[in-house]
Amino acid sequence: MASVLSDIPCDAARAAPADATRGQVFAQHCPSRAVLSHVTSRWGVLVLVALRKGTHRFGDLRRSLEGVSEKMLAQTLQALEADGFVQRTAYPVVPPRVEYALTPLGAEAAAHVHALVDWIETNIGTILSRGGGAPLDAL
Repeated sequence: MASVLSDIPCDAARAAPADATRGQVFAQHCPSRAVLSHVTSRWGVLVLVALRKGTHRFGDLRRSLEGVSEKMLAQTLQALEADGFVQRTAYPVVPPRVEYALTPLGAEAAAHVHALVDWIETNIGTILSRGGGAPLDAL
């Protein structure tokens, strides 16, 4: 039986997509891989899901995402902002006030990852009963 993945071109130059604006995540140098990495990283998923509830300040996000360091949260927010998923608004006040919210594109991406998060939370009992769910520090 042939692998489904073996039928997908791994070189964007070999097979141009039917829609030139569509990415090819299986192509080694396609920028869609970087975007996929940002959206599906441990903290990327959690930031997107947290921002579905509305605008948050940096400190609020950090408190709601247990275990994230200030540096990782800042890097994650910067990557999601660069990809167009998060809007950063800085207010010229003292002390500085910065808020983060989803853009329309970010809201769409967040809905998809939220569905995955919801599925995982719903099925975690089954996953754990089958020996899955290795501790994060073991990965």
